[in-house]
Amino acid sequence: MKVSKDDVLYTASLAKIDIDEKDVEAYRDTLTKQLEYAKSLDNVDTENVKPLAHVLDLENVVREDEVKEGLNIKEALQNAPDKDGRCINVPKML
Repeated sequence: MKVSKDDVLYTASLAKIDIDEKDVEAYRDTLTKQLEYAKSLDNVDTENVKPLAHVLDLENVVREDEVKEGLNIKEALQNAPDKDGRCINVPKML
């Protein structure tokens, strides 16, 4: 696939980067090589390759949820620096 000068300038505008006119040819060559490499991956035989979500064999290491009794009001407020009855006072955030 051949990348044109307009393709380079359009891609640069999408990425919101400025490219000097003198650099367009270098970017055009680089993008052409990258696209040719990506296209060459179509020739790789993946007939017997099982689809995966990740290349590493990872397991979920998160523990199961357990229902436990929560804190009562007194316990929840015991370390609060500024409290008002059943509430914790915090600075206003604007």
